[in-house]
Amino acid sequence: MDPFEDTLRRLREAFHTGRTRSAEFRAAQLRGLGRFLQENKQLLHDALAQDLHKSAFESELSEVAISQGEITLALRNLRAWMKDERVPKNLATQLDSTFIRKEPFGLVLIIAPWNYPLNLTLVPLVGALAAGNCVVLKPSEISKSIEKVLAEVLPRYLDESCFAVVLGGPQETGQLLEHRFDYIFFTGSPRVGRIVMTAAAKHLTPVTLELGGKNPCYVDDNCDPQTVANRVAWFRYFNAGQTCVAPDYVLCSPEMQERLLPALQSTITRFYGDNPQSSPNLGRIINQKQFQRLRALLGCGHVAIGGQSDESDRYIAPTVLVDVQETEPVMQEEIFGPILPILNVRSVDEAIEFINRREKPLALYAFSNSSQVVKRVLTQTSSGGFCGNDGFMHMTLASLPFGGVGASGMGRYHGKFSFDTFSHHRACLLRRPGMEKLNALRYPPHSPRRLRVLLVAMEARGCSCTLL
Repeated sequence: MDPFEDTLRRLREAFHTGRTRSAEFRAAQLRGLGRFLQENKQLLHDALAQDLHKSAFESELSEVAISQGEITLALRNLRAWMKDERVPKNLATQLDSTFIRKEPFGLVLIIAPWNYPLNLTLVPLVGALAAGNCVVLKPSEISKSIEKVLAEVLPRYLDESCFAVVLGGPQETGQLLEHRFDYIFFTGSPRVGRIVMTAAAKHLTPVTLELGGKNPCYVDDNCDPQTVANRVAWFRYFNAGQTCVAPDYVLCSPEMQERLLPALQSTITRFYGDNPQSSPNLGRIINQKQFQRLRALLGCGHVAIGGQSDESDRYIAPTVLVDVQETEPVMQEEIFGPILPILNVRSVDEAIEFINRREKPLALYAFSNSSQVVKRVLTQTSSGGFCGNDGFMHMTLASLPFGGVGASGMGRYHGKFSFDTFSHHRACLLRRPGMEKLNALRYPPHSPRRLRVLLVAMEARGCSCTLL
């Protein structure tokens, strides 16, 4: 018996009633989502600590506050986002009304990951609800504590005729994907992303795929090594390195490596103490499977900093690897843990060439006191996002789109980009039923003169002036 059929039918029927389309209904759902965050903040912090050993600081900064910010932004701008968008007209359509209408797709599926299990669930959910969709939410079964809260508590704050949480592992998710949805939003690995896209293709369902990859970090010789170390260590070891936009490896000259290593050691000690395992500010690996995978990567190259691990605590120390070869396992897969390889290049040209012969990353970082060097890396490479002289701060801005390119994903979201992702942009032209003589030029019998007049009338115009 299909465990999802009744739920999906109920949600689709609710959507067809038009219930989700009004601004009032959408705003009520968003306010409910905000109350969920505010009234259950400690419960959410505790769940994140249980799953990932997240500190209250990390949980508030990267999970709760970002989600709340997206809700606030959507509520403030909802009516403006929903408003029909007027577009320029040509001479042939001057008497018509032309606009883009943003319509909800219908029944959408959001499949969330385990590494930021609140943020990466609620932020796309904000966009889906703001756009007026009915939503099926599939949280990760790996982050069990947050999954429990999302399944048991979140539905109390939303209209359950238009929203549902479904649970299960890979087998249940595969069964869920056999159903037709009007849009699928997936965050996770490229391997599973291919499975989702294959399933969606059977129904010609559009998708957003937020994937990952190996994010390069180029460090120029013209840098202050301590500043670089502070910033790189913070965003490499945040959430124990389990961040899709974290730098996956550093490219720098041998001379910069010699200056950078003691600075990184000093920074790691200052951040996490002489015994990072006892630090309340360092997270843990999500489960034993990921721990074993990461511990095996410690054998690549040479451990310059860290390298300690404790299986019983799922702890891996903040680690820096040197003498790493491009062919080693640590350079063949996204690390997704607190391990930072350093590879040597002789110049920015060699760094750019190295980056460009690999798959396009989700994020790319460049550090240099020379703005020309940073802009050169930006201009001559491609990535989902780019940050010069810092790390992943670009994704804290709702005014910037977040998403990948190529193997790191497709589609974008955050802020209005989320609303647009979950909206069908419908091209509309409304013409008056009368004044038929104006249309005579386009009807047979045709002539060269009529063609010339029509071509002039249909030329794109630079102004958006209208007679209406």
